[in-house]
Amino acid sequence: MGSLVEVIAKALVTKPDEVVVTEEMDGDTIIVKLKVADDDIGKIIGKSGRIAKAIRTVVRAAAIKQNVRVSVEIVED
Repeated sequence: MGSLVEVIAKALVTKPDEVVVTEEMDGDTIIVKLKVADDDIGKIIGKSGRIAKAIRTVVRAAAIKQNVRVSVEIVED
């Protein structure tokens, strides 16, 4: 799931080399943490969080096909 988030994020930002995606397990849920450059955080979140919500929706849809639970967190400094 982390690779899917990474591909989407790199397509949206101006500094794709600063995109960092990590995965952690919390019980039966995979937590995908996304970190981007400070200049690009607005591009990932979007107006009223629309882009962040869309990323989460796409990842959840992919997770359902694999029978896993996924949560996407956007990490800010």
